[in-house]
Amino acid sequence: MRLEAITWDRLAEQLADRLAGLEPADGGAWPRVGFDGAPAARPGDLAERVGEALRVRGRPSLVVDAEGFLRPASLRLEHGRRDAESYYGGWFDTGALWREVFGPLDPGGSGRVLPDLWDPATDRATRSPYVQLPPGGILLLHGPLLLRHWFPFDLTVHLLLSPAALRRHTPEAEHWTLPAFERYASETDPAGTADVLVRADDPRHPAWSG
Repeated sequence: MRLEAITWDRLAEQLADRLAGLEPADGGAWPRVGFDGAPAARPGDLAERVGEALRVRGRPSLVVDAEGFLRPASLRLEHGRRDAESYYGGWFDTGALWREVFGPLDPGGSGRVLPDLWDPATDRATRSPYVQLPPGGILLLHGPLLLRHWFPFDLTVHLLLSPAALRRHTPEAEHWTLPAFERYASETDPAGTADVLVRADDPRHPAWSG
């Protein structure tokens, strides 16, 4: 796939232009966009930039971090703190994401989204209030391993790191997660299935598929 160099600001503007006309495939009122990538690729930074660019265009959006829906430590750390299999398949409360984020944005839904559920630092519920996303408002969900869960995204963006860059940009204390991303690339092929691909090996000089 041919990629072209771009700045992060320009990338956010281009994506916002594309999203401004995005219509939900299911006929609902709220487009849903996924920003997928390992933490080292910082997908949340791009989601926030796009949200700001949409705001300037008068299009409401809500940025949601999938890591706000981690399962309690007693569940996600059942097999130890450095179990790559658990990280791959058991750290995120996908049921809660379906119930609290995607369900309210189904056709005929309420539009009331819970922006986060669990604080991994305190291992307690966040007790955040629900956010009312108006019709036409866009969900911008970011996090790792998103494309393996069949979430009903209307557009997906994958931030790609080569294996060497992923290892280089991941803190050494988190290198135990690398086999999970290797498996994800093999089983899900996010670089080949996402609607938009962004290569972020050099954080100063991204490139994208356009």
